[in-house]
Amino acid sequence: MILTYKVKNENLTINYILKNKLNISTRLLNKLIKNKLVFRNGQICDTRKITDIGDIISVDLNYMEDNSNIIPQKIPLDIIYEDEGLIVLNKPAGIAVHPSLHHFTDSLSNGLKFYFDSINLHKKIRPVNRLDLNTSGLIVFAKNEYIQECLIKQMANNIFKKEYLALVSGFLDEKKGIINKPIARKSDSIIERCISPNGKNAITKYEVLKEFEDYSLIKCILETGRTHQIRVHFASIGHPLIGDSLYGKPSSLIKGHALLCYKLSFINPINNSPLIFELNNNLILGTKKNCNIKCL
Repeated sequence: MILTYKVKNENLTINYILKNKLNISTRLLNKLIKNKLVFRNGQICDTRKITDIGDIISVDLNYMEDNSNIIPQKIPLDIIYEDEGLIVLNKPAGIAVHPSLHHFTDSLSNGLKFYFDSINLHKKIRPVNRLDLNTSGLIVFAKNEYIQECLIKQMANNIFKKEYLALVSGFLDEKKGIINKPIARKSDSIIERCISPNGKNAITKYEVLKEFEDYSLIKCILETGRTHQIRVHFASIGHPLIGDSLYGKPSSLIKGHALLCYKLSFINPINNSPLIFELNNNLILGTKKNCNIKCL
């Protein structure tokens, strides 16, 4: 992937263009300069120099990275969308995103490493949004450091939007509302989270879509992205997710908790166009999905 910028104004240094026009972080910029991957009109350049109008500044992001820390494994991938900077997958429930002690070779990252090897892409595996083991749905991986930084910045600025469907126990008195409760790690657990005044700010917007015999289908929009946020928030108001054995109880309806990341929207850093992905006909307990993709 090559980033390019055509200079339109006078008295701009290359460093200024890289930081303010191409939005490259100082950390990544230092790496690019050190490895001589910044060019002015096709020539390696001193980034402190002032440019001329019409100059083409380019950055080569195709450098190889060591990704040998992840063992490649042929795992079926449901690829929703792919371009030179990112890939969007539909993650099934029951598969971890990262390798771990219990999922060292069967995580989504192992499958993506196998796929990267097959297309000769020597890049680290970089998930942008995170999904729990038993959460299904849309997940984005960046194909290079620049795209990852851009999308993480969009998350921090609430431009990268995530929407979920959840089945929760019982019926909510308020059919639409906001849960605003800080979340912290539980003191006696490395996994479990809890509501705590000493926790980090956490905001979940929700709307009841449908009610069944003894549970409700909820749409959730995350304003923050805390670990287990939806699970902790709904458990805290007495409506834990169906099948959530950590914050509620197991269910015969579903193995694991009933939570689906069904919609993602963000700006594609490559061309600054909006991307919207939305899964249909897969209401958590369903099987096959359809996905609408909008590139605006």
